[in-house]
Amino acid sequence: MQHRYSRLALYNSWANDRLYDAVACVSDADYRADRGAFFKSLHGTLNHLLVGDRVWMRRFTGKGDAPMRLDAILYEDFHDLRRARETEDRLIQTYVDGLGERTLNSIFNYSTITNPAKVEQVLSEALDHFFNHQTHHRGQAHCLLTAITGTAPSLDLVILQREKGWAKKQ
Repeated sequence: MQHRYSRLALYNSWANDRLYDAVACVSDADYRADRGAFFKSLHGTLNHLLVGDRVWMRRFTGKGDAPMRLDAILYEDFHDLRRARETEDRLIQTYVDGLGERTLNSIFNYSTITNPAKVEQVLSEALDHFFNHQTHHRGQAHCLLTAITGTAPSLDLVILQREKGWAKKQ
């Protein structure tokens, strides 16, 4: 099971790199424009992705800063946000690479932010949500990017699988 999470962490980093490369070509006005998305803009959505990852990584490791608002803007500057994203992706990869099967199957406790409550969950199931949450909001950013530019890079997992030789051609 650990191998699966290491691959999901690699996918996460790969997809973020592709998305950020494309967003880097967008004007600042388009990047910040409120387009009616849940976190309003590309800027808000990309910040939320980092917020979510930091909240969960703090829960998983007990380390790092965790914002108390899900709509927090951690970085106003796109380039600073990208550097922070790259750092967070490395932390995620290191964390999941160090997990053992026993830990993945252990009970994990945390507190929620929006409607404060204590939650008890199997760690692997929390990780499933963690990676799914990233994919969900990257999809929103992808949609915003497509609306702005008319195109966006494919973020399909199967592309990375093919690049890495995880999916063999017959």
